[in-house]
Amino acid sequence: MQIENNTVVSFHYKLQEIGGDYTEDSSSGDPMLYLHGHRGILPGLEDQMKGKSAGDKFTVELSPEEGYGLRDEEGFKRVPIKHLIGRKKPSIGEVVTINTKTRKVQATVVKVGRHNVDVDTNHPLAGKQLKFDVEVIDVREATMEEVAHKHAHGVGGHQH
Repeated sequence: MQIENNTVVSFHYKLQEIGGDYTEDSSSGDPMLYLHGHRGILPGLEDQMKGKSAGDKFTVELSPEEGYGLRDEEGFKRVPIKHLIGRKKPSIGEVVTINTKTRKVQATVVKVGRHNVDVDTNHPLAGKQLKFDVEVIDVREATMEEVAHKHAHGVGGHQH
């Protein structure tokens, strides 16, 4: 079966930042699972998955726009420590969750002060050129429930 809208895809990947040090590899754990056509993975990667089948192996290079987007210089904020969830005084480089008026936001701490922290709300891979080595493990039709929920369910049902 080929990957098309409303199919559930499981795959392994190796992610590398082109020209950088960052790498991530899913091969030592369970494969990634997503519902195709519902933007459950990076749009540029999802676009390249279409038409592939179980057993296919391929490489995809994504521009920042196709990956995690361009860096937003307005993504740097000064936040009172009291708005951080779960920690009083974080460390530089730590990813924290900030409680805002409308939602929770993840950010990376870039400076720690007495009462405030300076954070970067950009994704760590924003502005980066990425390379994915992908192996499609399985492709199946989505259940009606998965399509209604707009995401794949793992073995045994919901995993959310």
